[in-house]
Amino acid sequence: MTKAGFNALNMAPADVRVENTADGGMILRSPYELGEPARCLGDMLVHWAGKTPDALFLAERAPDGGWRKVTYAQALGYVRAVGQALLDRGLDAERPIMILSGNSVDIALLQLGAMHVGLPSSCISAAYSLMSADFGKLKFIAELLRPQMVYAADGGAFAKALSTVDFGGAEVVSSSNPGEGATSFASLLDATPTDAVDAAFAAVTPDSIAKILFTSGSTGQPKGVVNSQRMLCSNQQAIRQLWPFVTEKPPVIVDWLPWSHTFGANHNFNMMLNNGGSIYIDGGKPMPGLVEQTVANLTEVPSTIYFNVPRGFDMVLPFLERDAALRETFFKDLDVIFYAATALPQNLWERLEKIAVETRGERVRMVSAWGSTETAPLSTSVHYEIERAGVIGLPAPGTAIKMVPNAGKFEVRIKGPNVTPGYWKRDDLTAEAFDEDGFYKIGDAVKLEDPDDPAKGLVFDGRVAEDFKLLSGTWVHVGKLRIEALAAGAPVIQDAVVTGHDREDIGLLVFPNPAGCASLCEDAGADTPLPELIARPEVRDKLAAGLRAYNDANPGNSTRIRNALILSTPPGIDSNEITDKGYINQRAVLENRADQVARLYGDTDPDVIELA
Repeated sequence: MTKAGFNALNMAPADVRVENTADGGMILRSPYELGEPARCLGDMLVHWAGKTPDALFLAERAPDGGWRKVTYAQALGYVRAVGQALLDRGLDAERPIMILSGNSVDIALLQLGAMHVGLPSSCISAAYSLMSADFGKLKFIAELLRPQMVYAADGGAFAKALSTVDFGGAEVVSSSNPGEGATSFASLLDATPTDAVDAAFAAVTPDSIAKILFTSGSTGQPKGVVNSQRMLCSNQQAIRQLWPFVTEKPPVIVDWLPWSHTFGANHNFNMMLNNGGSIYIDGGKPMPGLVEQTVANLTEVPSTIYFNVPRGFDMVLPFLERDAALRETFFKDLDVIFYAATALPQNLWERLEKIAVETRGERVRMVSAWGSTETAPLSTSVHYEIERAGVIGLPAPGTAIKMVPNAGKFEVRIKGPNVTPGYWKRDDLTAEAFDEDGFYKIGDAVKLEDPDDPAKGLVFDGRVAEDFKLLSGTWVHVGKLRIEALAAGAPVIQDAVVTGHDREDIGLLVFPNPAGCASLCEDAGADTPLPELIARPEVRDKLAAGLRAYNDANPGNSTRIRNALILSTPPGIDSNEITDKGYINQRAVLENRADQVARLYGDTDPDVIELA
């Protein structure tokens, strides 16, 4: 049967330049020369405030259920006022403003106001303040940044973190419920801008530090990635060249992705700013009890681009499948469905395609990109039609992708104006991060979708550090196996960790999808305890059948899963097992749950599901 066609969209044709290297690797570059980027993000705001002053820039839910909206002209006025307030305090660029809260209009104005006058800020994952038991990561970051100002949206909600962590006497600013001695954010907006703001703005250069973003890292404490204006602006210039459609009409997004991470902050937020777009800040998340808020927002606001991570698509899809009103609004103006952070399981891809065709008679283009916090984040981009999940595109203009042979794979390294100059106050980590040719060592592996036609793009081939050998000496490629296991184990599996290092067989630690498990049990509800749910025969049998079918199609020792164990406790933030985007840290899970790994290889554990 012939598939439905894709929606029409103006994107750059697929093309790439390939340079073979002496070690059997290659360097890939875009044939499109990078155009002149903006000097700084502030220039983008000034441009749109002049060109489309009344256009919507920022919106968030107000207490009455409506939307608090800020136009481009209003935003520039607020940003200049905040900049003046920060200059009045004599803040030091060596001591970045520390932001503890989730996305909001006030945080956008604070960050843009700081950048406008050459001051960096650092948006910290709210989970470090609200979900942590010991505030360990927050304490570490506070000591590294030594902030002179700390922002917490709701002083009451963040009271414990503010009273427990030593912020060195920093001024605390809150938008609501400010604690004793704290400053109201509204007072910053009341400042009257002077010529000092304009002088400070004129002094901002492409090398000025815009922000510090912290990565969770696979082990140890978070690393502060320096984000320069050059990184952020060159990235957005590259996106414009590959996706001309974003310049043809102002894009609109409903987005929950946290600004403490590069995806939501640098890719999505900055794309709207660079192209005069609108951001509806989604207070929901891909979590039970919060995804409903996302669905309500998506039902009300038609987007032109929908960004999410695989876990988010997994949570939203059931609503799309059963709610006609949501489908109509969701697909009404949609140009692109964009996934990132990790590969999208093919079953989710196919479900999204099916709904799109049923709703509008055509497939909506599903695209992706690849990069990291250190690359601002875009290094490769899908700017052409693809037929399956996993393809991460071709190098962005200005970015060189070096593919180095490593243990049967191509380890990938990156050079370009989008790459960080280093880590905040950690010259040792900076030195380790780059090779002898100045390429950033990201730690990922890639391969060509078609070795005979490099223009078909690259495919993500896992994390080099995650792959391991069995006792037989056979390599297990974790990334590919994990994605296929997620698809085979649907709807039971939310995520999974592959085991087997220095063992004879592969095992699987399964983080269950509570809603998916409950859907298999007629008498189960939202309040059914997870340990009870995962013990149900309907759940265990469904998982076993799916993974055995996978084994039948993948019988080799390096792909066949011997046993699986469904975990009754979710991955933890404090233990570094998961980020608030939902990305699982394989290494941390294996270290923290060594006892559960051992159970997979015993002979008498009744909870272990035998597959082979």
